[in-house]
Amino acid sequence: MARYSKKAGEKVEEVMHEMKEGKLKSGSGKKVTSKKQAIAIGLSEAKKEGAKVPKKKS
Repeated sequence: MARYSKKAGEKVEEVMHEMKEGKLKSGSGKKVTSKKQAIAIGLSEAKKEGAKVPKKKS
């Protein structure tokens, strides 16, 4: 399992909370219901903020 920085973990936690409240939206504006998609959004936001996030495995 990949290890993420503390900052990235906190961001994912925030995003998961938003998803559970029904407030999380994807890029197209639709409501996010998938856990995997919420985690991906959280990690990409953390990466934009400069958190240490491993590269996506191909």
